[in-house]
Amino acid sequence: MKKIILSIALVFGCLTFANAQQSEKNALGLKFSGNIVCTSLSYQRFLTNGNRLEFNLGLDGRSVPWRSRSRPNHLTVSGLYQWVWNVPDAQGFRWFVGTGASFGNVQNFDGSNPELNMNVLANIGIEHNFNFPLQLAFDYTAGLGVGRDLSTYNFTFYSNTNFWSSGFRLAARWRF
Repeated sequence: MKKIILSIALVFGCLTFANAQQSEKNALGLKFSGNIVCTSLSYQRFLTNGNRLEFNLGLDGRSVPWRSRSRPNHLTVSGLYQWVWNVPDAQGFRWFVGTGASFGNVQNFDGSNPELNMNVLANIGIEHNFNFPLQLAFDYTAGLGVGRDLSTYNFTFYSNTNFWSSGFRLAARWRF
């Protein structure tokens, strides 16, 4: 039984490796920001050789039970259009810049102080694509947005320096 499972895993691994060498139009993985528990599901889709879309669905891990319950809970959806260039004389390395938008919901762990946020985003970063279907990326994203307090319905403009979508982020994605 062990030999059968090992053989199936080996065949699947070889097919995945061969597929990754032929095409890398998609990448799916996790993006970490702030401390390691601030995570988003990240998907990339190449449109042309130098342009791609990136979509992220994020949950700020400060809302997990072992953290302080007084800290805010974030749920955010973002989309970016990115321009991608190879780094000269560095096989597998690329750098990118992009712009996009995010939409999110912020509230305290107990459900108080609900707020909706909309942000305009800009990002810049570098990534490495290995010879097997793994991509590691490091980027910085900044945002400028507007928030609406749902308890009072007041609008607030702010520079998005402490929100999920801003700051340095590390991503690990599987290319397929």
